[in-house]
Amino acid sequence: MAHYTYQPRGVCSVQIDYDIVDGKIHNLVYIGGCNGNLKAIGRLVEGMDAKQVADILRGNKCGMKGTSCADQLARSIDEALG
Repeated sequence: MAHYTYQPRGVCSVQIDYDIVDGKIHNLVYIGGCNGNLKAIGRLVEGMDAKQVADILRGNKCGMKGTSCADQLARSIDEALG
């Protein structure tokens, strides 16, 4: 198991924490941001393949921002998987 903490940029959330166990996402928690929506993302991706999660969420934008909390998770996973 590997634990990851990521400091997102350009979004309302200030931190993303999660574990990758055998290539799967577990225990995803966002600090800050749209609480209900970000809890839902955590529930939806629990146990999913990390690369698949990144592929699905990469490029998702929030309003006029060039990124979103979901996109920031994808970027974090990309870094984690190297």
